[in-house]
Amino acid sequence: MAEVGILIVDDDITSQRALRNILDSEGWRVRIVQSASQALAELATGSWSLVIVNVALADARSPLFATLKELTQADVAKAGEAPGGSPRKGIRALFLIPLQMAKDVQPLREREGLPYSHKPYHLHDFLERVSELLVESGAIAEPIRGVGGVAALKKRRREQLSSKGPRRGAMFASREEYQMSEEEMLEYERQEEEEQQRKKREKEQKLREHL
Repeated sequence: MAEVGILIVDDDITSQRALRNILDSEGWRVRIVQSASQALAELATGSWSLVIVNVALADARSPLFATLKELTQADVAKAGEAPGGSPRKGIRALFLIPLQMAKDVQPLREREGLPYSHKPYHLHDFLERVSELLVESGAIAEPIRGVGGVAALKKRRREQLSSKGPRRGAMFASREEYQMSEEEMLEYERQEEEEQQRKKREKEQKLREHL
């Protein structure tokens, strides 16, 4: 199967890095852009199976919204025309809607049949939603029913974080087994970078010792 490509359109750096950690854990290729114009340029390459877009960068009057709507609804129409309704192929879009904006922007997405997810959201539910859209696009064969690398990440961090009190400003909504705040994601990333650097130094030291 071809490499899975996911394009994230978001101008919030903390949100970008948290999403990258989640999606990278599944081995998918992730690219982040911070503007609608950059997103349109990337879409023109045909390299992406899924676009995850902050609704603030794709309002109903924007060219990006119109393009994603056209791509998504064209795929739905083709599936309906095929005998028996064949699986949808091509690009899919997932609109991220902050809860404070839901009243204003959610009704249009529902009328147009465009997939969306609220922020904050459950990590496990979010990953399942992403995988279902990837199945519709033809990028993967079946949806994910577990959290994969994220579960391992959580297990690794749980003991260190167990002494902390209630967390604030979490990107992901509370769920006992899957909750992880943006700050914890960034701390995990920092520790991973330090670990990679340590291993690199050890390897270089061993090479010098053998010379």
